[in-house]
Amino acid sequence: MENSMAGESSHSEMNNGGLYIYSQEKLEEGGRWYFSRKEIEENSPSKQDGIDLKKEAYLRKSYCTFLQDLGMRLKVPQVTIATAIIFCHRFFLRQSHAKNDRRTIATVCMFLAGKVEETPRPLKDVILVSYEIIHKKDPEAVQRIKQKEVYEQQKEIILLGERVVLATLGFHFNLLHPYKPLVDAIKKFKVAQNALAQVAWNFVNDGYGKLLILVYIPFFPVSS
Repeated sequence: MENSMAGESSHSEMNNGGLYIYSQEKLEEGGRWYFSRKEIEENSPSKQDGIDLKKEAYLRKSYCTFLQDLGMRLKVPQVTIATAIIFCHRFFLRQSHAKNDRRTIATVCMFLAGKVEETPRPLKDVILVSYEIIHKKDPEAVQRIKQKEVYEQQKEIILLGERVVLATLGFHFNLLHPYKPLVDAIKKFKVAQNALAQVAWNFVNDGYGKLLILVYIPFFPVSS
């Protein structure tokens, strides 16, 4: 399975019936961020600014791909990447794509996710790698971002963006990730085929790029 899962942020346990449960506090905190697909689509700030659902879906997929690339280059665990994606999703539930650059917000979310998941990367590294990805078609970008003036400008943007993201998220960092329940389910069912386990893993990762992670709380029923 690609990337490690160190830093799993979900506080959960399995009861005697084999059902994955989360603490009441965890559910109440996380439940503030789960909505029906209809609620998400009808109340979209981006839609109110003239961005249709198809375009918004494209933008969502775009920042998810960007975060996956950024996270892999920074060598952070998959759960940190997933946390950054959720932070980004939550941000754009309340803010419009028309008024916020998705890749800037995504960069902020990766920096923040690293701290939340206790897998931090230096701000300088996050800025340098992000800038290189954003300007990957520009052969001079790698050298340009190393210039003090350019770097300081990007640093100021990211630090300002962090304050905006924190305010938008309301400092709610408790997340319910499906990774640990998935691994425990695979162990319980004694799934020996690596291919099958990888399919399940990929299915979960794909869900982060869509509305699924905003609609469904990740419970995994594990029957005896």
